[in-house]
Amino acid sequence: MCGIIGVAGSAGGTREVLLDGLANLEYRGYDSAGIAVDGGASRERNAAARGGIDVAKKEGELSALRRALVGETIDGSVGIGHTRWSTHGPPSDRNAHPHTDGAGRVAVVHNGIIENHESLRTELEAKGVAFSSDTDSEVVPHLIAEALARGADPEAAFREAVSRLDGSYALAAIVEGAGAIFAARHDSPLVLGIGDGANYLASDVPAFLEHTRDVVYLEDGEFAVLTADAWRVEDASGEPVEKEVQTVEWSAEQTGKSGYDHFMLKEIHEQPKALRGCLRGRVDELDGCVAVEGLDGLEAPAEVQFVACGTSYHAALYGAYLLGDAGVATAAYLASEYATSQPPLSPDTLVVGITQSGETADTLSALRKARGRGAETLALTNVVGSTAARECDHVMHLRAGPEIGVAATKTFSSQLVGLNLLIEELLPDASRGDVRELVSALRDLPAQVQEVLDDSRAADVVDEYFGAKSFFFVGRGVHYPVALEGALKFKEITYEHAEGFAAGELKHGPLALVTAETPVFAVVTGDGENARKTIGNVKEVEARDAPVVVVTDGVSDAAMYADSVLEIPAVHERTAPVLANVQLQLVAYHMAARLGRAIDKPRNLAKSVTVE
Repeated sequence: MCGIIGVAGSAGGTREVLLDGLANLEYRGYDSAGIAVDGGASRERNAAARGGIDVAKKEGELSALRRALVGETIDGSVGIGHTRWSTHGPPSDRNAHPHTDGAGRVAVVHNGIIENHESLRTELEAKGVAFSSDTDSEVVPHLIAEALARGADPEAAFREAVSRLDGSYALAAIVEGAGAIFAARHDSPLVLGIGDGANYLASDVPAFLEHTRDVVYLEDGEFAVLTADAWRVEDASGEPVEKEVQTVEWSAEQTGKSGYDHFMLKEIHEQPKALRGCLRGRVDELDGCVAVEGLDGLEAPAEVQFVACGTSYHAALYGAYLLGDAGVATAAYLASEYATSQPPLSPDTLVVGITQSGETADTLSALRKARGRGAETLALTNVVGSTAARECDHVMHLRAGPEIGVAATKTFSSQLVGLNLLIEELLPDASRGDVRELVSALRDLPAQVQEVLDDSRAADVVDEYFGAKSFFFVGRGVHYPVALEGALKFKEITYEHAEGFAAGELKHGPLALVTAETPVFAVVTGDGENARKTIGNVKEVEARDAPVVVVTDGVSDAAMYADSVLEIPAVHERTAPVLANVQLQLVAYHMAARLGRAIDKPRNLAKSVTVE
């Protein structure tokens, strides 16, 4: 969601570091952007910044902020920036971050939601404080200013303000003349970048990756102070916290488009590489076994509960199907529902949180509640050092590399492959069936994905059905989650109406919506019972004049009943969903491109959803 960038020590270049950092965070989704710099280069330019802090912020895209800064001389040695995704108050210049106190001596950026902001606002207004925005965040600079007025030093004033907040926050503040950034986190991610002659902070690593790959992840309740040549982390009581400096494997080049028109298209084409990364060192075809590092002590659970949101929830449904088919009691829950319904837990329940970023607020909340009730927890995530990775009892990293596009692509494919590996670790040997066959199929999968990418007719299919009113996606068994994901990708980036269904449910209501202007995408592989029944569903919609597109391996006669065909190789039943999904990703992408949509930054959406 919202993005934070801060830099201490970039004398003479702070402004550009902040703007570039915000550009690197655009993928998170936003509706306004702003920066604040303590330098005094043009103090009289901005009436709202009557002190030494210069502030510039604009509704809309980052380009609007850049235009507003043309000819301005804002710069200095310490600064913070922010991209806002609206929660309290509509998108506008006045609601954009950073927010300041009345005198312009304090500037603050904030991710999260301050739940007690109304009572704090009422208290401050009673003391004569005038607010200039509708946001919950603005109470923070006023609380800091109030403490400064009582004689507190900047760090103490920041700590005092934070102590009064309820809710979730990643906060960064600068105070006129302090030469430092003060930061704190609770239920919202914040990471430090340790540089040479400058130190950084951000809500996500790509913000400063071109400057340093050495990072320190803050935990809930920790405070950080950054200056040009030093950094320190303390707990809520002020005691020093020893932090490990980690080196991120990603490079700045990996987060670029590499010549592709969009990050999404690049990441779709990176899937062979991503899957190789997920599999590397974890499968042994000679011995026909799977071994995932870090999971050695994980015993076979009596029950598994998956918690996830959005695309990750579709992966959870896939995992639940595989485990259920192996005789393990399994359920997949939307994390937002799990956190409030609290399904029964047995002493041997394993709760698996699937989250691309490792920072998804609903999933973290579900995992924390499960752990608080005595469950063992495991995170399946792509981000090393993320909150989920640090807090769970076990973690399995996807190793898919950075994903910038808001619509998840390579991470979903990696989640499906990762779940296959995880399940082989969880199940006792007697339940595994022919692991050697699966290991061989997983080894071949990256090359098969490349084959689909090279030969796909998705762009031609889009040409055939451009202008249709609605789009349905159907599948059975392991292809039901793929149908849901295909519809989600389509609606996310095309803004057209799309729905995914279990194929057998068409006749229980959705057929009422089927017309000649409703293309139906059906996933059919193999020639087993699921394939035969799905072909029956294809005939049902065909009888109602709906055009049919089948994604098929050609093993069955599904193509005979289709108006268009998207082919995939005939493969193992557990890897076929990955290939079918690639075809549907390409359909969504090409339709969105035809429609001229903002593919990497779809409206109203964010890459990392860090509020519940």
